[in-house]
Amino acid sequence: MSGPPGRPSAFHRPLALTCSVVGAAVVAVDGTVLTIAQPALQADLAADTGQVQWTSTGYLVAVASLLVFAGRLGDRYGHRRLFALGCLGFAGASAGIALAPGIGWVVALRVLQGVAGALLQPATLGMLRAAFPPERLGMPVALRTSAIGLAAAAGPLLGGLLVDAYGWRAVFLIGVPPTLAIALLCLAVPEPRREPAPGVGALDLPGACLLGLALACLVHALVQGPVAGAAPVLVLAVLAAVAFAGHERRTPHPLLPPDMLRPGPVVAGLGALVAVSAALSGTLFTATYLLQDTLGLGPLPTALRMLPLALLVIVGAPLSALLKKRVGARATATGGAVLLTAGVLLLGRPVVTASGLATGACAALIGAGFGAVMVTATSVVVHHAAAEHAGVAGGLQQTAMNTGPVVGVALATLLLASGAALPALAAVGALAVPAALRLPGVPRQEQGARRRVADTPAGP
Repeated sequence: MSGPPGRPSAFHRPLALTCSVVGAAVVAVDGTVLTIAQPALQADLAADTGQVQWTSTGYLVAVASLLVFAGRLGDRYGHRRLFALGCLGFAGASAGIALAPGIGWVVALRVLQGVAGALLQPATLGMLRAAFPPERLGMPVALRTSAIGLAAAAGPLLGGLLVDAYGWRAVFLIGVPPTLAIALLCLAVPEPRREPAPGVGALDLPGACLLGLALACLVHALVQGPVAGAAPVLVLAVLAAVAFAGHERRTPHPLLPPDMLRPGPVVAGLGALVAVSAALSGTLFTATYLLQDTLGLGPLPTALRMLPLALLVIVGAPLSALLKKRVGARATATGGAVLLTAGVLLLGRPVVTASGLATGACAALIGAGFGAVMVTATSVVVHHAAAEHAGVAGGLQQTAMNTGPVVGVALATLLLASGAALPALAAVGALAVPAALRLPGVPRQEQGARRRVADTPAGP
């Protein structure tokens, strides 16, 4: 059942897809249930608001700073091996949080959970790139996206039920069984042997430290917002980024391959992902405030009005993969960016938010647009990266998907009181349009095949 050394057989493709889908879904659920559990956690552990905020901030900083380097480790030592290690660490940290005696332990274990999450997240894409031919990546990426949408939709409901029935500690046990199961499955099936490409073995630790410092400071500054102490951290992020760029130009084996930094499909795909994820997260934050605090709706009616967003991501992701194959990445992602921008812009009108049906329709537009851009841009980023750099490509994609939401929520928080949050977020979403226009069109071989089919005479 095994293929030639270095090539995965068909047997390994279902394994890679299963691990990718389950791993991405577990991380998505963890992020949503934490928000539900935080008030009960704060009351039970007698913590202040700043300490509770660090249960989120510590995780985000750890993940953002390590994703690209973790992807490089996957390229060097095997994506499945790094994925299994990340799953074991994630499960262990989750179980530890459920048993934590105080808020300090929770914060420390959340940082450890972030480190584990950084190991497993790039591998969810690296395994797909290694297992599937580039032309068949669209549907696996779409199924992974649907799983994330389903997890994000089910997470708050599941978290609320568990907190009400068993307390906040129960929500951290959700991901333990699935992560342990897929980790053991990965370890039980040998990974195909392959020789690393020249330069992949060099890990570029100075570059990893500089990039990690830049991303950690950027995320921390954005989470802190316009408060005392945030500006120096942002300046440090800029200085670290400049130092990283200079180091990458000089080192013989850079952390980021030069091809990935040049203008082209990869950079365009990453830009589109940052824009739409920022617009989506900022819009969800703003819509929750508008519907609950301004209109006086409860949590359940608010969730029901925004439910079409998650449903369209779940259903639309596979359809977007088929559409990409039919009309190309450029048209699919551009259409998705336009839909998302229109949905955010319309949601800012009071006449829309006053109607449940109109709000749901806007949420559906946002979900359909986000799903189309995410599937298409992710496929392009992973497809156009060389197979030996698939982990770095996955790390960059995950960095975009982790940084964008922080930017969007920070912008929404800054502009919420002025009423300009949703127009500004629509403008951010519109930035995905020029990025999408730089993505590839329909491959020439597919165009030629269609012409041949069209020119074939019909039978009698």
